Amino acid sequence: MTPPFIFIATNRLKPGALDRERERVPDLVAFIEANEPQLIAFNEYVSDDGTEVSVVQVHPDAASFERHMGIVGKRARAAYAETVEATVRVQVFGQPTETVIAMLRQQAGGGVEILVNGEHLGGFTRSSATTSRDDATTSRDD
Repeated sequence: MTPPFIFIATNRLKPGALDRERERVPDLVAFIEANEPQLIAFNEYVSDDGTEVSVVQVHPDAASFERHMGIVGKRARAAYAETVEATVRVQVFGQPTETVIAMLRQQAGGGVEILVNGEHLGGFTRSSATTSRDDATTSRDD
């Protein structure tokens, strides 16, 4: 089984933009969920101090990420223009294509480090999981 392609971008918010970011994310998420059935996960988190947001995406492969950028790129750039001051860092887990690297360099801008963790040493991805409470009665050490 091919490991997933995981993308994490951390962005610094414009001063006072957290409430606008909270308002804009649900529509973006709904759009992505409706238009990208191949995407395994798309989540955005805010830092404890409210100055940064991190977008975490899990794709089945790098081609899915390329499709994602084509589908959401223009919409995301416009939305980010309202709330994002700058990309702070980009992390990629999996093997990016040359096209993906070019997209990331263009999107992130100059001077932003793009960390690529290409070699997958092992792991798994569940399409559904139970809560830890559900597993508590069935887990065991073998």
